[in-house]
Amino acid sequence: MTAYMALPSVLHRFDLSLAQVDRGVDRAIQISLARHPSETVERLWLRVLAYCWQWQEGIAFGPGLCEPEAPDVLAPGPHGLSLVVRVGAPGADRVERDVRQNAGARVAVLFEGPRRLRAFADELVEGRFARARRAEVAAVEPAVLGALAGLEARRFAGSVTFVEDHVYLDVGGQTVDGPLHRIGTTGD
Repeated sequence: MTAYMALPSVLHRFDLSLAQVDRGVDRAIQISLARHPSETVERLWLRVLAYCWQWQEGIAFGPGLCEPEAPDVLAPGPHGLSLVVRVGAPGADRVERDVRQNAGARVAVLFEGPRRLRAFADELVEGRFARARRAEVAAVEPAVLGALAGLEARRFAGSVTFVEDHVYLDVGGQTVDGPLHRIGTTGD
């Protein structure tokens, strides 16, 4: 009989200077984030970008892939959650439940690319997802995630800057930037 050991999560540390020009945010943040063995590096970076995109006091990461129904990023409020963020490719039904179950919370989704954002927009048109339409949705350019995934390290220092619907990153000695696509601006 062969015994298999589960692979451990890998801890990544990020020391970032975060600027959100439109919201007047300019601060240093430190993130320690465990990457589940089945999680891709692209998805790890998508979670970091979502955290930075929706940053507010008290923001935290959810439990990750080990609890797939839990939000990827969240923030507590006085009566439950004040922020619920999903990343990757959640369906309109999942976003609809997030809005319904977290009354008063901001709900946001950062998709893994404009193609998935368009598919989500199509789901909204085809289905009865009135609540899901309230969520703030955007998509990261796949080339940005690909460039970040190519960085081979567990510790990163750098900066993340959001100006309007564009993100600029200087991380691990590499500079990369790209648009945050929104519904109606996803172009091919």
